[in-house]
Amino acid sequence: MQDGIPERVTTMGNKAARLGRLAGLALAVAAAGAATGQQTGTTVEDQAVPETGLNIPQNLQIFGNVDPNVRKATAIVNDNVLTRTDVDQRVALIRAANNVDLSAEDLDRLRLQVLRQLIDEVLQIQQAKTADITVTDDELNQSFARVAQNFNRTPDQFREFLRQQGSSERSIKRQIEGELAWQRYLRRRVEPYVNVGEEEVKAILDRLEAAKGTDEYHLNEIYLSATPDRTEQVYGAARQLIGEIQKGQAPFGYFARNFSEASTRGVNGDLGWVRAAQLPPELSEAASQMQVGQVVGPVAVPGGFSILYLVDKRQVLMANARDARLSLKQMTIKFPPGTTQAQASQRTANFAGTIRQLQGCGSVEKVAATINAEVVQNDSIRIRDLPAPLQDIMVNLQVGQATPPFGNPEEGVRTLVLCGRDDSASAQLPGSEQIQTQLEQQRVNLRAQQALRDLRRDAIVEYR
Repeated sequence: MQDGIPERVTTMGNKAARLGRLAGLALAVAAAGAATGQQTGTTVEDQAVPETGLNIPQNLQIFGNVDPNVRKATAIVNDNVLTRTDVDQRVALIRAANNVDLSAEDLDRLRLQVLRQLIDEVLQIQQAKTADITVTDDELNQSFARVAQNFNRTPDQFREFLRQQGSSERSIKRQIEGELAWQRYLRRRVEPYVNVGEEEVKAILDRLEAAKGTDEYHLNEIYLSATPDRTEQVYGAARQLIGEIQKGQAPFGYFARNFSEASTRGVNGDLGWVRAAQLPPELSEAASQMQVGQVVGPVAVPGGFSILYLVDKRQVLMANARDARLSLKQMTIKFPPGTTQAQASQRTANFAGTIRQLQGCGSVEKVAATINAEVVQNDSIRIRDLPAPLQDIMVNLQVGQATPPFGNPEEGVRTLVLCGRDDSASAQLPGSEQIQTQLEQQRVNLRAQQALRDLRRDAIVEYR
């Protein structure tokens, strides 16, 4: 999303998240019912039933075992067969990419999520073909080569890697085909019929002006549903997931896409730019205390737990301090092979004392020579291009000051000295055309969700 349009969350992000939470809660309720309804004729506790339009009785009985895990992960979707192999190969790819060791229960849960994703892919490909949209073999091969490159492998090496992990080239190409076909279908059959009026654009501009100076957070979220009897179990699973995320072996969006139960998983868990007032109280409080690049959670929310990742923060229509360009000098000390931890700690402490003796950038080379340190200079680096922990330090650093020591014994310990800062200009109101484009895209996304929901409703899916 472009700067200055926080309405995305109110028109798409929040609504999508709410829909996702309702869906996730429904799944959790079904799972809880399965756990307590192993015998025929289990009676549900008498309680008020919310209005759903389905005429559900207050006192009801569940007849038979409704555990979804009983079904084998094999389905026929409008005559298109999905085999257990299809599911297992996609699961293997997810586990390989994230290096995750899952319990038997978590593995079954992941298989069900993957099966739903595969069914959606088949429906998207089938619907695209009704509009004479196909994805060619050349396009699939090119996309496969790009994915292989992301794994630092050639296509042939990547094929062998997939085989070793229990996955396949076919599994990845099916996912690529589904995404490309659906994108093209939306461009042809949905986008031409989406319109935005001038009054709507003007209303957004007025709201942006009124919100000037308000704190905004760019958040990504993973939502996991939990019924009361599964709270501890889901909490533990969320803690394990956070541990995997913090290893840094895959981006947060990858975990959101494969594990989140909110519909925002389709956009890698991205909630966009949102003000605190637009968030549930629990998430608002967590976001206000987060640092850029930080992952927090599990945060207890109605119906389950959320894991949050703060991509960035800013103030509406105000200059973003992280866009400032810096002139820096970096001073680094190296550790010879065989340095013990105690020796490294002592030398780092001495280095910290040396840093405090610096008298601005002009003294860096002279001081560095006394301790045999290396000096590197960069005259144009944005704060936001630095690692997240350094961003928060540099935002508040004054010209001539230095950061505390950072690094490790293997690569050296270093400090950054601030020699100059060019702050960014205050943000301007976006143009009418920019806002119109954003609104149109939001509505395309909403209609895409509706179209996929209709396809699921009308599909003939036979589980075996």
